[in-house]
Amino acid sequence: MNSNHHSPNRSCCNQLEMIRALDFAIQETVLYLDAYPHHEEALRYYHSLIAQRESAIAAYEQQCGPLTMYGNRSTTSWDWVKAPWPWESDAN
Repeated sequence: MNSNHHSPNRSCCNQLEMIRALDFAIQETVLYLDAYPHHEEALRYYHSLIAQRESAIAAYEQQCGPLTMYGNRSTTSWDWVKAPWPWESDAN
């Protein structure tokens, strides 16, 4: 992890906004797939969004620290509580 990963910056905020946008797009796609479960293009789009979200979260956590408790990768410390949490105003 980058040694500055606990310093909130504009890049972290932008990355978090991208994750939120992907979450929204995924939710909307899921609603569509609930109605049209065999729509192949929508299913491909869903999987594309999931892959983009995974990449976005990996990039966020590399630069900014864990996004959720599941993002703590350190074997020597519990990094999840060392910085403002992503939803706290200090992080934005």
